[in-house]
Amino acid sequence: MKNSLNRWLLLSLVITLLMTTPIWVLFSFIFEPTNENWLHLSETLLPEYIVNSLWLMFGVAIGTLLFGVSSAWLVSQYQFFGRSFFQWALLLPLALPAYIIAYTYTGLLEFEGPVQTYLRSIFSVASINTWFPEIRSLGGAVLMFSLVLYPYVYLLARSSFANNGSQAMEVSRTLGAGPFKGFFLVALPMARPAIIAGLTLALMETLADFGTVQYFGVPTFTTGIYRTWTGFGDTTTSAHLSLILLAFVATVMLLELWSRRQARYFNSNKKPQDQTLTPLKGRQNLVAFLVCLLPVLLGFLIPAAQLLYWSIATAEEGLNSEFYTLVWNSFSLAFISAIIVLFIALTLAYLKRINQHPLANISTRIATLGYAIPGTVMAIAVMIPLTWLDNSIDEWMQSNFGISTGLLLSGTLIALVFAYTLRFLSVSLQTIDSGLEQIKPTMDDSARTLGASRFKILKEVHIPLLKSSIITAFLLVFVEVLKELPTTLILRPFNFNTLSVRAYEMAADERLADSGLPALLIVLTGLIPVIILSKMIGKKHA
Repeated sequence: MKNSLNRWLLLSLVITLLMTTPIWVLFSFIFEPTNENWLHLSETLLPEYIVNSLWLMFGVAIGTLLFGVSSAWLVSQYQFFGRSFFQWALLLPLALPAYIIAYTYTGLLEFEGPVQTYLRSIFSVASINTWFPEIRSLGGAVLMFSLVLYPYVYLLARSSFANNGSQAMEVSRTLGAGPFKGFFLVALPMARPAIIAGLTLALMETLADFGTVQYFGVPTFTTGIYRTWTGFGDTTTSAHLSLILLAFVATVMLLELWSRRQARYFNSNKKPQDQTLTPLKGRQNLVAFLVCLLPVLLGFLIPAAQLLYWSIATAEEGLNSEFYTLVWNSFSLAFISAIIVLFIALTLAYLKRINQHPLANISTRIATLGYAIPGTVMAIAVMIPLTWLDNSIDEWMQSNFGISTGLLLSGTLIALVFAYTLRFLSVSLQTIDSGLEQIKPTMDDSARTLGASRFKILKEVHIPLLKSSIITAFLLVFVEVLKELPTTLILRPFNFNTLSVRAYEMAADERLADSGLPALLIVLTGLIPVIILSKMIGKKHA
């Protein structure tokens, strides 16, 4: 039995090592000496990357907190017109990647867009130019990120307010505190760990973004890494920039942990609370409706309507064989990646279950680190070891057989799928692991006493019980791969395009209307996990 456990533990460690090798290779560049490109970059653009990243984080923090906390508090505590709609509709912006909403608002607000065209028909051109804001700017990027990332804060804050908010407000009212004072002094501090956790996710997504900041012309680490890699082919400088960006991400994660270091809030009532919503009337009802409507309107309804308009306008020319090829490339790539990620996640989760050794738990946690790594960084991390391996194989084949093998791994779909697997393994693994935790260990013991092998238990007991978790994990990874831009842009084979890359290319060529069809299909597919999440929340509250 002990040898068997050691065998399973060894397998878990081997899989984890394979999944994290590119990350360790990237970290090895800490010891690489810098070159002239790095010296030039550090003197010119690096300070700008740092300042812009800090301003983005600061602005997005304010925006997501305003949208997320206010809407979460209203939906969880009050009864007002449209509440039943808003409690799930406020999640809709999750279906919109930031780079796609950036394209839609540029089309709406640019000089030749409908908004400025209408304003010019009323006011003079000169007066509009003096006060109309420029959407392609740092402020515009902050707004775009805030509109699509606030659901992270909303989701976790709403859960915390629903569990603790009513009871806390009742206690505060008995002590003479009004609604505002009770919210800021009691409910908000109690929800702080959940709010900070949601804010951390939003800031990590902000740092990882490439499409939005690239299109808006805001120099950040992701744009710098991409330009250094594609323009100079400088592995060392790209790796050093990637490591600095990882330091930013790690700092955000550590600040989140530190903020909760001494924050411990408990609910003494272990039973589900019979929450009574406070009805709002008159002006208060209208204010609550407008506060919740604003992020849904700006974050989903208007961009979705713009994409639908572009898609209808270009459908006659856009729905051709080239578009269907894009759909096939994107969906087949997402399907293959999701299947592979699902298989690895199921393997690791099951190995963790049958192996109670602390190393099994640690190795599983390490294998999920990829989700915290931005797409541009992951692409560089994957390319470095695969390029070295390709060159080593080619050199050996030429020296022994006189045959050049070329690129067997890097520059192929293998590299792309490998990067997806590393980046999105956490999404699938956490879903599968959560499902496995719901299955009692006594079921495994009973099956073992009847002579069933580990594999048979997994096949005939766990997988049927994990059906919903498996489908959810598959869909989540499928959608994430479909939306991913920087990893695909860097690692895709020559002449291989996907929906996300085509939308990016059309927008970069200022053909915004032509980006509508691929962008709309990405958004419609992205609605799948939002619907799943909404149903899960609905069942939980029911």
